[in-house]
Amino acid sequence: MEPIAIISIFVLAVFVGFEVVSKVSSTLHTPLMSGANAIHGVILVGAIIVADHSKGALQLGLSVAAIILATINMVGGFVVTDRMLEMFKPKKGGENK
Repeated sequence: MEPIAIISIFVLAVFVGFEVVSKVSSTLHTPLMSGANAIHGVILVGAIIVADHSKGALQLGLSVAAIILATINMVGGFVVTDRMLEMFKPKKGGENK
C-alpha cells in the first residue's frame, strides 16, 4: 500500500472518530464508555497485529501511534467507568446523599 493511501486512511479515521464521538450527548457519554472499553481493546489488539506485520517505517510509525492512542483511550475509559461506579456506592456511615 502506498504511503499516501495509508495517511489518507489514517486522517479519514481520525475525522470519522471525532464526528462520531462529538455527536454523543454528555448524559450518554459516561455509560457508553464502559461498553466501549471492549471495542478499544479490540482496536488495541488490531494495532499490535498491524505493527507486527508492518513492512515500512511509515506503517510502523502509524501503528505505534495507534497503539499509544488506543491504550490512552482504553485506560481513560476504565478510569471514567470507575469514577461513574463510585457515585453509586453508599457513603460511609450508612447515609446516601
